[in-house]
Amino acid sequence: MLGIGVSNTPIAKIFASKGAVVTAHDKRDKEKLGDAASELEAAGVRLCLGEDYLRNLDADIIFRTPGMKFNQPELDAARKAGAAVTSEMEVFFDLCPCRIIAVTGSDGKTTTTTIISEMLKKQGYTVHLGGNIGRALLPEIESMTGKDIAVVELSSFQLISMRKSPDIAVVTNVTPNHLDMHKDMAEYIGAKKNIILHQNAFCRAVLNLDNEVTNAMQSEIRGACVMFSHKQAVSFGSYLDGDKLCYSDSKGKYDIMSKDDIFITGMHNVENYLAAISAVWGLVTPANMREVARNFRGVEHRIEYIREKDGVKYYNDSIATTPTRTMAGLNAFSQKVILIAGGYDKHIPFDVLGPAVIEKVKTLILLGVTADKIEESVKKAAGYKEGNPKIIHVASLEQAVETARSEAQKGDIVTLSPACASFDMFKNFETRGEVFKELVSSLK
Repeated sequence: MLGIGVSNTPIAKIFASKGAVVTAHDKRDKEKLGDAASELEAAGVRLCLGEDYLRNLDADIIFRTPGMKFNQPELDAARKAGAAVTSEMEVFFDLCPCRIIAVTGSDGKTTTTTIISEMLKKQGYTVHLGGNIGRALLPEIESMTGKDIAVVELSSFQLISMRKSPDIAVVTNVTPNHLDMHKDMAEYIGAKKNIILHQNAFCRAVLNLDNEVTNAMQSEIRGACVMFSHKQAVSFGSYLDGDKLCYSDSKGKYDIMSKDDIFITGMHNVENYLAAISAVWGLVTPANMREVARNFRGVEHRIEYIREKDGVKYYNDSIATTPTRTMAGLNAFSQKVILIAGGYDKHIPFDVLGPAVIEKVKTLILLGVTADKIEESVKKAAGYKEGNPKIIHVASLEQAVETARSEAQKGDIVTLSPACASFDMFKNFETRGEVFKELVSSLK
């Protein structure tokens, strides 16, 4: 097992319990791994830790953690030596006894995956939700039945090596992302395409008509191609008609729900519901779709309302790790906001973010290694004037919150929507969001 985390830790324990000789490799030491290391050792798993954790990979089967590059030199060497290099998700797809609905995309995949899961559960299905959403599914495989449905979120890191596709595949959108891990945009798009390339004639692919990359994937679909759009009507799929979310097929047009039925805010969430409707059409009744829309409160760290303090509302949108995701978050509000942004550099261009910031932001608070790049994108954008927006640099998230508080007036909105990953300061976007919520909640 390469990497002690969400995917590999539970399956290491299971394989050890069934008599396999299991070694877990990780760059971190025991102190940093904490309870996970003790639990694995107690289960009979050997540990190989430290800087040289990838040296001498002597194993018959190697499970790669999703965050490890597929063409890592040590993995190439292991393949040449006869080892089978795979992943938790690849094996799950091989063994899963039930239908699989899988979602990928640059933005919106976690919310869309969760909405699909909630709709299916409302209809009465037994649903197994997991994958990149933070839960390994292979450990559950012995309890699954053919009548169940697995709903899986898949990242490009998981998809790059997969040679099986789900029964129903959803691609929410594709925009530049993870270019620090992929050699170029072509490789990133190629990884995403694996969610549809191995489908057969009886499968369904759900694609975003409004996104240039996903729209171009239509020619590679082997089964049913179902589209969704918030800009125009489609013949087969879901779309926004005025304030109504509709579905059309060869039998006619169906009104599914109103925009006002959707509890979570923002046009990007309308798109997420359109994608979900196209995915579950024929499996879930429109009435149950509406019921979910009215009651689903959203996924943590996605334009998550924290509190109102001194007439100022604070939101946590830490999931926004790309410029397009931040732009969607800004468009969820009908007024200019105070934006906290910046973080780890994934080598994604910020050009598209500048104009959106000028239009939607009154004060821009920047931190992290990308702060200067974001400021440059704003100042280069058409319409920029000194002080519009006001730009402030800070050294930490704590300082960002204090600065936002001092800048905000009654009626303002403060949102953490970084447009960047968190790795320069935090373990992941969840940790960043939790710290932000703690800081905001502790304001006196």
